[in-house]
Amino acid sequence: MKFGGLVSVFGLLPGCDLGGMFAVPPRDTVYFTSNDKFYTVNFSDSPYNFSRDIDIEQWQLLVKGEVQQPRVLNWRDILNRTSFDQAVTLMCIDTLPGGSSLGNAMWRGISLQSLLRDVGVDETIARDVIFRAADGYHDSIPFTRAMQDDVMLAYLMNGEKLPQMHGFPLRLVVPGLYGIKNVKWITEIEVYAGDYKGYWQQKGWTDEGRIKIFSRIDSPGHYQVIHGLNQRLRGLAFGGPRSIQTVQLSFDKEKTWVDAEIEPPLSPYTWVIWNYDWVAPEPGKHMVFVRAIDVDGKIQTSEITRPQPAGASGLHSIILDVKPA
Repeated sequence: MKFGGLVSVFGLLPGCDLGGMFAVPPRDTVYFTSNDKFYTVNFSDSPYNFSRDIDIEQWQLLVKGEVQQPRVLNWRDILNRTSFDQAVTLMCIDTLPGGSSLGNAMWRGISLQSLLRDVGVDETIARDVIFRAADGYHDSIPFTRAMQDDVMLAYLMNGEKLPQMHGFPLRLVVPGLYGIKNVKWITEIEVYAGDYKGYWQQKGWTDEGRIKIFSRIDSPGHYQVIHGLNQRLRGLAFGGPRSIQTVQLSFDKEKTWVDAEIEPPLSPYTWVIWNYDWVAPEPGKHMVFVRAIDVDGKIQTSEITRPQPAGASGLHSIILDVKPA
């Protein structure tokens, strides 16, 4: 199966190549992703150069469109507004089953809803809210989503000034929407009366951007040789717009499922960490599948789809090579 020149079998990511299987080391499974390890994806090569050169004293945020009082805010105006903290997981729309392009952070910022009300947004005709960035990127979210109290304009990440590669000085954080909607390096917000199509929507990608249910096995690693029948499996699951209720594992090619233990998350907007103490029935090679179920009872689909246009789907699986202790 080919995706953009990459030969892969979704269920076995990572760990397949044209020459056969190779062992993949286990991944560290921690609740918060450090800023230097948080994934970065940009639509061109320009953002880093631009963000590095931003003069915070010259930076401005223009709020305009269907509002009674268009406003220009500077950096100190942002810092003087009431702020709040929330833990949110962000995820790239290109993430394949078992992929690594997602991260979890504690963000601090200001309420978008509060800002829009302060400028006198016309709620009778507003349909979309557009965000334009210093590097030329642009996208929108529905006005109804923008007015929910979990949408923030963030300026701190894990207690530190927002790193340059993550949108300094100000970025959008919308829980449950793929990274393409979480615009970085924001310089302009426009309340729009129509249906706005952003950079990726003009190229055929989803305008909704809702994250699909995702889960992965972090440890042991794919095709890793492990010694002893008693093993602890560990990984992540993410519900996108809805938190995870159950994580399940299958050791018989999806015929039956067993529940893993979930560590309570700090926020409904983040991934969960799961653990499962497994006793292998015998030495040898064993395939393990993982799936998640959200709080509404929706089960992660095993149907394989490409990332374009609305995000990939499919289950992550690994092969474990169990040796006697």
